[in-house]
Amino acid sequence: MASNDPLLQPYKLKHLTLKNRIMTTSHEPAYPEDGMPKERYRAYHEERAKAGIAMTMTAGSAAVSRDSPPVFNNILAYKDEVVPHMRRVVDACHEHGCAVMIQLTHLGRRTGWNKGDWLPAVSPSHHREASHRAFPKKMEDWDIERIISDYADAAERMQAAGLDGIELEAYGHLMDQFWSPRTNTLEGEYGGNLENRMRFSMEVLGAIRRRVGDEFIVGIRYTADEVDKDGISAEEGIEISRRLKNSGLVDFLNVIRGRIDTDAGLTDVIPVQGMRSAPHLDFAGRVREATGMPTFHAARIPDVATARHAVSAGLIDMVGMTRAHMADPHIVQKILEGREHDIRPCVGATYCLDRIYQGGDALCIHNAATGRELTMPHVIPRARDHKKVVVVGAGAAGLEAARVAAERGHAVTVFEAASQPGGQIRLTAQTPRRSEMISIIDWRMAQCAARDVEFRFNSWAEAGDIVAENPDVVIIATGGLPHTEVLEQGNELVVSSWDILSGDVKPGQNVLVYDDAGDHAGLQAAEKILESGARLEIMTPDRSFAPEVMAMNLVPYMRAMQDKNVTFTVTYRLLAVRRKGNELLAVVGSDYSDLRKERSFDQIVVNHGTIPLDDLYFDLKPGSSNLGAVDQAALLAGKPQALNKNPSGAYQLFRIGDAVSARNTHAAIYDALRLVKDI
Repeated sequence: MASNDPLLQPYKLKHLTLKNRIMTTSHEPAYPEDGMPKERYRAYHEERAKAGIAMTMTAGSAAVSRDSPPVFNNILAYKDEVVPHMRRVVDACHEHGCAVMIQLTHLGRRTGWNKGDWLPAVSPSHHREASHRAFPKKMEDWDIERIISDYADAAERMQAAGLDGIELEAYGHLMDQFWSPRTNTLEGEYGGNLENRMRFSMEVLGAIRRRVGDEFIVGIRYTADEVDKDGISAEEGIEISRRLKNSGLVDFLNVIRGRIDTDAGLTDVIPVQGMRSAPHLDFAGRVREATGMPTFHAARIPDVATARHAVSAGLIDMVGMTRAHMADPHIVQKILEGREHDIRPCVGATYCLDRIYQGGDALCIHNAATGRELTMPHVIPRARDHKKVVVVGAGAAGLEAARVAAERGHAVTVFEAASQPGGQIRLTAQTPRRSEMISIIDWRMAQCAARDVEFRFNSWAEAGDIVAENPDVVIIATGGLPHTEVLEQGNELVVSSWDILSGDVKPGQNVLVYDDAGDHAGLQAAEKILESGARLEIMTPDRSFAPEVMAMNLVPYMRAMQDKNVTFTVTYRLLAVRRKGNELLAVVGSDYSDLRKERSFDQIVVNHGTIPLDDLYFDLKPGSSNLGAVDQAALLAGKPQALNKNPSGAYQLFRIGDAVSARNTHAAIYDALRLVKDI
C-alpha cells in the first residue's frame, strides 16, 4: 500500500530514482584499511542499505591527490586499487535498492605536511588553519593544473566502480578556500572577485564532466554562508549557489552553513547535544528556493519528526540523518513497520566524530554494534536454550545486559539499589545541556519492558538474595564510586565531582577542581560551581585539560565558563591538602620538576574516576562455576563462555562496565553486548 508519509515518497534525481527521502550524508567513520574500503567498511554501509535507506554517501573527504593526506584514515581515491573495493561496497548496497555515491575532495590547508608522502599542504594563501596547524604553500599555476586533473582521475575511478554519482566537498577544503576572501590571497585569474575565486571549482567540474560525461550524477556539498564577517556571506553564498546551478555542471546542492577551521566553528556546523536541533534547515530552504535545485541537507536532524518536517515543508528534497543512523541503522525499516517508538535515539553525544578527530574510529556512544557489523549484531538472535539471568545494577551496562538477555529469550531479573535506573548517566543528565543522555536509559527501559524484564528497585542485593533466585547466569553491573583517595594526605578534606553534581555538597566561594580523570564529570562540576558565582581554578597534571571530553564536546563547556571567574591550569599535580583555619591549603607539585607550592581555597573537588563497587561480585565468586573468569579467546571469537573451574558452582558469574574498572558509557555497553549476545 502506498504511503502518504513525506519521508517515504520516491525522489527522482536526474535518471536515478531514490526510493525515499532519507540518506546518510558523506562521513568518514575511519574504517578503511590502508586507505581502502574493505569488509568492515562494506558491512557498515550494507547494514543501512538492508534497512531501507535510499542513498548512502560514502567517504567523507576521499582524497584525490597525494598532497591531500587524510587526517583520519580516509579513502585514498587517488589510487587505482580503490576501484574493486568500492565496487564491492556498491554491489552490496545496490542489492538492497540503495544508491551509493562518494564524496571527493582535496583538503587544501586542512591537513598536515608530516604524514603520507610529506608533501607540503597547499592552499590559495599561506594562512594556517587553526585545527590542523599546517602552514600551507601558496599554490602556483602548476599546482592548480595538477589538482584539477587529479579530481577528474578520481571521478573516473568512481564511475568505473559503478557508483551512482559523486559529491565534491567545498566547506573548509580546497574548493571553498578558493571561494572565501578569508583564505584566498591569490592575484590574477584565481583571486579577487567572486568569478575568479570560483574559477578553480568550475574548471574542476568541467574536467570531471569531460571525463565522466553528462549523465553521471555530480553534486557539491558546500558552505553557502561562513558566518564570519570576513568570509563568504549568506548573500554571496546564495550567489555561489545560483552560479553552480547556471553552470549546468552540477546536479544537486548539499548545503552547509558555517566554517570548520576551529573546534568551535566545526561544532556550530555539526551541533552536539544541548545545542539546537536542525539550526541550518531554514537556511538550506532559502538555497532551494533561490535555485530550484535538488537540495540536500544534514545538521543535527536526530529524529523522524524533524526529518519529516524538513521534507513536508519543502525546505529540502533529501534529508541526511547520519549520526541518527549510527545510533540506529534500521530507522527506515522501523518507519515502514510502524515502529518509530522503537528507534534507538541519537543523543547528540558526538562520540562518533570526536573519536575520529583524535585518531580513532567512529563509534556510537550507545550502539556498540555500529562499526562492528562483522562481529556484533544489530538484531539480537534468539538463544537455543533459555536461562534465568540475574543482573545487578540498572545503569548503562546492566540495562544493556538485561535488554540483550531478554531478546535472547532468557528470563531476566534486575536488582537496583536506587529508586530509579540510570546510575552515572542519571547523574550526568542533571546538567541541562546533557539531559539527552537519559534517553540511553529510557530506550533500554522501554525495550526491557516490552520483553517482560523484572525490575526490583530499592533493592540492595546481597549474595543470598541472588542465590535465592536460582540463576543460571549472574551479571554484576554495580558500577563504581568516586575515587578520591589519591593524595599523600588530606583525602578526607576533599569532595568529589559527584558530590557537586548531585547537590549533596554546595559549591564553595573559592574552589579548586583537581581533574586528572579528564572526563565530563570534572567539567560538569566546574560549570555548576561557576554558575553559583564562585571563583574557580581547574587544575590538571596533563598537558591539556579534559582530554576524554574531546574537541567538539569541549566547545559548549568553554562557552559556558570562559566569561566567568575561572582559571585553567595545566601540568600541575595536587599532592596533599591541609586545613589552615577556615581555609584548605593545597600542596601543589609537578611531574616535570621537584617544585612544591601552597595555594589556599575554601573547597577542593577531586575528579579521579571511579573505584569498582565489587563486594557483591567477590561474595558470589566462590559459588560460581567459572569463578568469575572470562574466557577471553571465546569472547573475542564470538563464542559462548564455557569455563568450568568449579564443578560444584551453581551459576556463571560475570562483571561488566565500571564494576570492572573506570571507563566510559560506550565501554560499559560494549562489555554487555559482547558478553550477553552469546549467553
